[in-house]
Amino acid sequence: MQKGAGLSDLPNVVPAALEVPDFSRLNAPNLQHKPRILMLYGSLRERSYSRFLTLEGQRLLEAFGAEVRVFHANGLPLPNDAPDTHPNVQELREAMLWSEGQVWTSPERHGAMSAVMKAQIDWIPLPGGAIRPTQGRTLAVMQVSGGSQSFNAVNQMRILGRWMRMVTIPNQSSVAKAFQEFDDDGRMRPSSYYDRVVDVMEELVKVTLINRGVSGYLTSRYSERKETAAKLEERVGIKSI
Repeated sequence: MQKGAGLSDLPNVVPAALEVPDFSRLNAPNLQHKPRILMLYGSLRERSYSRFLTLEGQRLLEAFGAEVRVFHANGLPLPNDAPDTHPNVQELREAMLWSEGQVWTSPERHGAMSAVMKAQIDWIPLPGGAIRPTQGRTLAVMQVSGGSQSFNAVNQMRILGRWMRMVTIPNQSSVAKAFQEFDDDGRMRPSSYYDRVVDVMEELVKVTLINRGVSGYLTSRYSERKETAAKLEERVGIKSI
């Protein structure tokens, strides 16, 4: 921690755990590999508009220079209905750890994200208490609706992304009457909806480029450093560190 005035006025603060934000530590390293983006979608239907929207996003992300993996949830068991060693679960978890950013796309069902979408997130383990494998990764959210435009699913996924401690970008996409927005081959037709998808993918790549390499510093928290300091103090048997 940098020495600064005012600590005497903060009797409840543990000095060893307090860090003054350092701008120099926010300079992202010049990583040579492409931004790694994992895409999840919440439908198993043969003609799935959330899958079509995901694949449109994949094409755009690759055009923006990203490396993309799309996880298909077909065959993924319900959470806790199979061992963690299930191959689909292992594939999903490995892809989570590989990613630097993610895109979640869900249909809206009964005013919420789909069970298929939520099940994929619920398979993500939470080792180390509050530390999540998704922590610090960027996130973009999109949804499709069968009727008029709604934001219930994207709003829910934003809450979920925050809980998973992800850096969720401001922009998002909600495609209304999705059956009108895709042709027979599953390609998205030109529209303001399509333009918004371009915006979202562009923004995700930009924020991922800024975030990767410094996400650990951005998500470092005083409360967790304090807890670590307390455990160390208990272990070594000293009153201060």
